[in-house]
Amino acid sequence: MSHITRNQPLGTPTWIDLGIPDLDRAMEFYGTLFGWTFEVGPEEYGRYTQCLLDGRRAAALAPNPDPSATGFWWSVYLATDDLDATVARSLEAGGTVVGGPFDIPEQGRGALLRDTVGAQFGLWQGSAHVGCEVVNEPGALIRNDLVTPTPEPAREFYAAVFDFTLEDNKDMPGVDFTFLRRPDGHEVGGIFGNPAAHGSTWNTVFEVADTDEAVRRARDAGGKSDEASDMLYGRIASMSDPFGTEFSVITRATG
Repeated sequence: MSHITRNQPLGTPTWIDLGIPDLDRAMEFYGTLFGWTFEVGPEEYGRYTQCLLDGRRAAALAPNPDPSATGFWWSVYLATDDLDATVARSLEAGGTVVGGPFDIPEQGRGALLRDTVGAQFGLWQGSAHVGCEVVNEPGALIRNDLVTPTPEPAREFYAAVFDFTLEDNKDMPGVDFTFLRRPDGHEVGGIFGNPAAHGSTWNTVFEVADTDEAVRRARDAGGKSDEASDMLYGRIASMSDPFGTEFSVITRATG
């Protein structure tokens, strides 16, 4: 369990949000699945809605402003204490700016970028809003991994921008998975090379107390889910919400 009260170090996944066509339907689904409650924002901020777990910020939802949109995904924002400098480093490493930089008065500054393999991610320099206030417990974010058919350019990009060190996963021989570690050695995520992947995307994983129960809840609430399965780090399932947004849930292995 982790309760966050200050800005995270450079490159740490610090915030997630999702734009969907029906905010009320999304709140119903994610409230059922994770036990979230919601603070709906004012119209002037696009009804940007804070998702709360026991009163702490866990994520955000917002109505998607594009009526023709058909694809939806959880956006991950990586922490920075100097947004402009990190944007500049991203551009130098071959990335592109998708949106921003933008200022949220008193809350912080952000930007949306695309890396060298086409995956979109965000940057967040927090002020009053430090990002997720709760992680690594049931109902909260536990990790983000980049899935791509072309992992080598991605490894080079993220190491250059965020000073990550790269480490092979020796526990899973035969799997092209690279740990991303901050200079202090803390693991912040990974890059999964999957030749069968259709494009490159950051995958979001939430912790749950019981993966099989989460599968049932997701299906009952109008989502879709694969059957739960066991892997090295716990019991996991891939699922999607009623709008087709894909994500995963995991119950961590003990011992």
